[in-house]
Amino acid sequence: MKKTLITLLLIAATAPAAWAQDRIYRCGNEYTNNAQQAKERGCKLVEGGNVTVVQGTRPAGAPAAAPAAGAGTASPASPPSAPRVNNNDQKARDADARAILESELRKAEARHAELVKEYNGGAPERNALDLRNPQRYMERTAELKASVARSESDIAGIKREIARLPAN
Repeated sequence: MKKTLITLLLIAATAPAAWAQDRIYRCGNEYTNNAQQAKERGCKLVEGGNVTVVQGTRPAGAPAAAPAAGAGTASPASPPSAPRVNNNDQKARDADARAILESELRKAEARHAELVKEYNGGAPERNALDLRNPQRYMERTAELKASVARSESDIAGIKREIARLPAN
């Protein structure tokens, strides 16, 4: 009897929460629970599950609709609220970035040299497993060739990143 009473009380306590959810309508990227407004705008009823909507805020002083950027602009300007970086700090950051990239370039070139040496122009040195299984040798050769190509691509990418940095 006690278990039945507790179960009924739990059901009675949770039922209003389930009924509290009104019908939700989706109008493009907006949601509303106003049936009249939804009918006027031709919104669709959202079925299945509850919808949680958090209202966004606009930055202070921002217009309701931002005008489109002109066709002649090369790149978008940074927002006025963006933090300014001291010129000396920026130079230090650029120098650090260059040092890191140059270090990565040296490591990549060393790895590339090892791979080229191991690849040996398409005829890598055979080991005991390769002698017993010619298919494994062909697979290893193909993997080495792909690794050499990937390391060349990595080196080219690092060089492009270094070239993008401003000159000291």
